[in-house]
Amino acid sequence: MAKFELKLPKMGESVAEATITSWLKEVGDTIEADEAVLEIATDKVDSEVPSEVDGVLVELLFNVDDVVQVGQTIAVIETEGEASAASETPKVVETSTPAVQAVSKTVEVAKETTASISNDGDRFYSPLVKNIAKAEGIAQIELDAIPGTGKNGRLTKADMQSYLKTRGAQTNAVPAANNTSVAAQPKKQAAPVVVSGGDEIIEMTRMGKLIAHHMVESVQKSAHVQSFIEADVTNIWNWRKKVKDGFAKREGENLTFTPIFMEAIAKALRDYPMMNISLQDDKIIKKKNINLGMAAALPDGNLIVPVIKNADQLNLVGMTKQVNDLAKRARENKLKPDDIQGGTYTVTNVGTFGSIMGTPIINQPQVGILALGAIRKVPAVIETPDGDFIGIRYKMFLSHSYDHRVVNGALGGQFVKAVKDYLEAWDSKREI
Repeated sequence: MAKFELKLPKMGESVAEATITSWLKEVGDTIEADEAVLEIATDKVDSEVPSEVDGVLVELLFNVDDVVQVGQTIAVIETEGEASAASETPKVVETSTPAVQAVSKTVEVAKETTASISNDGDRFYSPLVKNIAKAEGIAQIELDAIPGTGKNGRLTKADMQSYLKTRGAQTNAVPAANNTSVAAQPKKQAAPVVVSGGDEIIEMTRMGKLIAHHMVESVQKSAHVQSFIEADVTNIWNWRKKVKDGFAKREGENLTFTPIFMEAIAKALRDYPMMNISLQDDKIIKKKNINLGMAAALPDGNLIVPVIKNADQLNLVGMTKQVNDLAKRARENKLKPDDIQGGTYTVTNVGTFGSIMGTPIINQPQVGILALGAIRKVPAVIETPDGDFIGIRYKMFLSHSYDHRVVNGALGGQFVKAVKDYLEAWDSKREI
C-alpha cells in the first residue's frame, strides 16, 4: 500500500492560503479520483478540493476553520501500489545515545510549553507558524513579541526563519517561556455589544467580514474622487427591444443591457489606457490586457467580481455569453478561483437596485470603477436643425470613481465622457 499526500492546490494569482469550511469525507471513506474531499474558502471565492487518486482517506491534518497555506499537505490517502518518492515519509534513524536523549527530552518539554498557542488575541497564527513555534519551543508570550511582515502584521514563515537566526542573541530581550515572574501581557478585549429591548445581534458572515475589510482598506489607501455624466441611451433601448427576441432564438442567450455597456467601456479603456492601470507602492503598472470586472450578486446578498478576460477583443455575442455565464455561476456559487483573478477595471450596476447614481469604492489595486445607474424615461431637450423641442428620452447616469493619486480630473472625466459618447453613438440599424 502507498500513501498519497493531498496538498492545497494553487488557486490563482495572489491567493496564498485558504480556510477549510467543511470536510466532505471522513477518515475511512473510499475516495475516487476527482471526487471532492473538502470545501475551502479564500478571500476571493469558495471552492472544492478534489482527490487526485483513488484510495481510502486515512488521515486529516487540519480541522474546520483552520487556515492552510498553498502547497501544504491537508490529508493523507492510502492507495494501491508502491509509495512514490514524493509521498513517502522519510524514516528517522533512531539512536539511544545520552546526548540525543537529552536533546529529545528538552524539545519535548519545549513543545509542551507551546501547546496552548492560540488565536484569541489580536494576532492570527497559521498552522504553519504554530508548528514552527512548537518545534522550536517558542511560547505564546514570545511569539506575540515577534514582529510580522505579513498582511495586518501576520507572522509568516520567513519572519519565523529570520527570528530563529537571531533568537540566541535576543534571549535577554524576549521573556523566557518558563519565567513565571513575567506577567502575561493583557489582551485587548472587544467592546461589549450594546443592545436594548428587542434588538437582535446578527453575526457577520465570513464573506461579509472580508468585504468590509477590503472596503475600509481601499478607502484608506486610495484618494477617491468622482465624476458624473448623463448618457442618452434611447437608441440602445429601442434597438435592444427590436432584436432581443431574435437574438435569444438564434444564440440561446438573453440579451441584457450589461454586455452592451461593457462593450462601450472596453472601447473607452482602449482609448484611454492610463485608466487600465494598477498602482503598487510608487510604481504604475500599465496593463496589456483589458479585463473587465463585473460585480455580481451572490445568493447571500454579498457581491463578487468575476472577470471578463480580454473584453476589448469580444464581439457583442461573445460578450453576452461571457456576462450571462459568469452571472449564472455567481448565483449558483460555482465560480472558480481563476474566474475572479486578473481584473484591470471594474463595473457595478447600481441601477439594478433602483439607484440612479452611486459613489462606488475602488477594487484594489485598480484605479477606477464605474457605476451604471438606472435607465429612466425622462423629458429632455432635443436639438434638431429645425430647432429645439421637448421629447421623451431614456437616460442614465454614469458615476466614475477613480484614484486621484494617479488619475487626475481631466483623465477621469474624459474617460467617462468617452463611454457616454460610445453609448449615444449606438447604431440603431446594427446587425448582430
